[in-house]
Amino acid sequence: MELVVTHRNTDFDGLASMIAATLIYPGSVPMLSRSLNPNVKAFLSIHKDLFHFRRPGDLNPETVKRLIVVDTGCWDRLDGVRSLKKAQDLQILVWDHHEEPGDIEPTWSCRRKVGATVSLMVPELRSREVVLSAIQATVLLAGIYEDTGSLTFSGTTAEDAYAAGFLLERGADLDVIASLLRPAYGERQKNILFAMLQKARRTNVNGHKVSINVQAISGHVDSLAIVVRMYMDIVNVDGAFGIFCDDERGRTIVIGRSRSDGLNIGDIMRRLGGGGHNRAGSALVKSSDAEAVARSLKEILHQSRQSAIQVNDLMSFPVVTIAASLPMRKAAAILRQKGCTGVPVEEDGKLVGMISRRDFRKIHNENHLERPVKAYMSTPVQTIGPGASPMYAARLMIKHDIGRLPVVDGDRIIGIVTRSDTMVYFYDQLPD
Repeated sequence: MELVVTHRNTDFDGLASMIAATLIYPGSVPMLSRSLNPNVKAFLSIHKDLFHFRRPGDLNPETVKRLIVVDTGCWDRLDGVRSLKKAQDLQILVWDHHEEPGDIEPTWSCRRKVGATVSLMVPELRSREVVLSAIQATVLLAGIYEDTGSLTFSGTTAEDAYAAGFLLERGADLDVIASLLRPAYGERQKNILFAMLQKARRTNVNGHKVSINVQAISGHVDSLAIVVRMYMDIVNVDGAFGIFCDDERGRTIVIGRSRSDGLNIGDIMRRLGGGGHNRAGSALVKSSDAEAVARSLKEILHQSRQSAIQVNDLMSFPVVTIAASLPMRKAAAILRQKGCTGVPVEEDGKLVGMISRRDFRKIHNENHLERPVKAYMSTPVQTIGPGASPMYAARLMIKHDIGRLPVVDGDRIIGIVTRSDTMVYFYDQLPD
């Protein structure tokens, strides 16, 4: 027998990859985990007659001659097949998009860093000219959209987009996908999020703004990952960690989310015994001492060599400044000479304003060019610290509709960061 399996707490990428595997390997039997993602559980409760999945206990593992593992490479993430770990003459095939290979030693594997595992399988379906039904195409596309944030997450690749396009050609329904991927967010999740926000704290770790939040929970709570994601967005940090302690079960769930490439959540969670991607991961710790888990997490973060790119890596220096008493005509000459679109204005050694080409639009009379810069400069001045992230700099510029930010250390201007500097970072990374 050929058996297809995926990880516990099966999401749509795991489900879609299982369906794709049964199409690539006709006659194979898909076996679902006992634990399912809430959206997957809701989907299967309606569509279970269309898909014939087995559950652990329905099959005798000793009859399995080929094991097809999708969307994971770790034995301890599989449900109901652990006895096969030491099986002799077992052929193991692995399809997986995770960076870390795990401890499964496959006979054959397809592993590449893409947004979703099913994106690796679509080209094989295409090459075999497999005919997909509209519902199959829809579920496969839901797997891609879920793991790539509808092709918006940074881990999304061209391969994901090509696979999505192929599935849309085969009749995948975006309206159905929107309903499938609706977050399971109810009263319990709202209460937990509210409690987290009440005790929200931010700290700087290797240039990253990070928030670690400890909460007590009772029994199983769905969609904690959604809560942590919302918390990260509201608190506006580069990375957020929810530590959820369940005293009754004697365990602690750690969930991490990140918006920074330099903060690899998967690596951090692996050190806690879990796993994940660059931007998302989780770990289950067999201890109800949440504060001890928090201390371990902080130690891991501080020991991490993943240093974030900071504003002081991007800024220009030394900074050209002009005096507040300087006539506007001379200020214009300095801007032309230096090739600047704007410069900080100082008075008595203190930063008092910014003057830019935009401010010259306020001048409607030639004589006004003899007036001092302080009559036209923009105030108050938005500044930024050297340890802030490029993303934070970009947000400040967008919020205040400005093109540059003086970088200050105490009362001293040590550099300036512009829109162009942040664009170099976001699109080309740091120049050599």
